Formats: sequence, structure tokens, C-alpha cells
Amino acid sequence: MSSTKYIFVTGGVVSSLGKGIAAASLGRLLVERGLRVTIQKFDPYINVDPGTMSPFQHGEVYVTDDGAETDLDLGHYERFTDEPANQANNVTTGQVYAAVIGKERRGEYLGGTIQVIPHITNEIKERIQAVARRSDADVVIVEVGGTVGDIEGEPFLEAIRQMRKDVGRSNVLYLHVTLLPYIGATKELKTKPTQHSVKELLRVGIQPDVILC
Repeated sequence: MSSTKYIFVTGGVVSSLGKGIAAASLGRLLVERGLRVTIQKFDPYINVDPGTMSPFQHGEVYVTDDGAETDLDLGHYERFTDEPANQANNVTTGQVYAAVIGKERRGEYLGGTIQVIPHITNEIKERIQAVARRSDADVVIVEVGGTVGDIEGEPFLEAIRQMRKDVGRSNVLYLHVTLLPYIGATKELKTKPTQHSVKELLRVGIQPDVILC
């Protein structure tokens, strides 16, 4: 079994809840406990990287030391944890599919039929474990971009579900960031959207260990 611990951060109800800051803050807390931490961001969009995307749609592009054009959350990760990021810390659907199709063209799948499960999910898991090996981290925090229920994010959720079985239940924690809307007229915080968000996670086989509101 793996000695590296994995924390997977997902988001529900609405986007832009601050999953990146939550992941970076958690990373800082673990660094202060003397642990070596690396953080990886999954972006379910089909672009290869955000370098050609409109900043009005996606925000700032963060350039890492190795010249990779990555998601702005990597800037938060670096500043919070003092751990330099590189291209491997940002994984997109476009990168994953390009890699799998490239392997198929080279005959690496021996003529097999390429499917989302297992080929795409295996590629995603390999990228998680590769960043763990390269960084020699005690804890790998993986933020899954988007919102639970987005069709683009389904392969990433399936991959992180499988990770618990692959590396051992005690080595994986699922943290779900969600919204509790406040209704001013009744002065109430409503939990129903979060209940539905957790139900959506349970549908894909993930039971969150921590819910952050």
C-alpha cells in the first residue's frame, strides 16, 4: 500500500466557491505540521491548457518555472505552500485525451478498443501518482475543477473514486466544498442544495469525508 496520502477536493451547487483557496489553505496547514505537500489541479475543459483561452472567461494564466501556461489556482498553491509547481500540476481533459489517442496511434493498446473506463481513467490516475513520485510528497492534494454533476468532470470523479481502492482506504480523503445559501426573508441557511450535491457524489460512488461550507 502507498505511504502517500491523497486529499481530493470537489465542489458542489455552484462554481467559484473557492476550492482553490481551500486546497491551498489546507496545504499550508499541513506544511506547518512539517509535511511535504504538492497540489494538483484537474480542469475538465477540453482545451489543452488555458494559454489560448480568453482571460474574461477563465481568468489569469499562471506560468510555472518550466514555462507551462496553467490555471491561476497554481499561483495560489505556490504562494501558500512555498512548493514550486510545474506542468504536471495542471491536468486538463484535452491533455488526457491527447495522451491516450497518441498511445493508441503508437499501438500501445495492442489493438484494443479505447474507452473512458479504463483507458481515460487510468491515464488520470497515472498523472496523480506521477506527480506524487516526482515531488516525493507526504500528501498530494488534488482539486477537481468545475461542479459535481458536470458531464465533463465525470471521468475525473470516477478516477478519484478508484484511487481509494488502488492506494488503500486509509490513504484517501474526500473533501467537498459547497454552498449554504442564506435566505434573508426567513433568516435561514438552507442545506437542501448541499444535500443534492452530496447525493450526486454518492451516485458516482464517492462519500465525502469532510464537507466545507
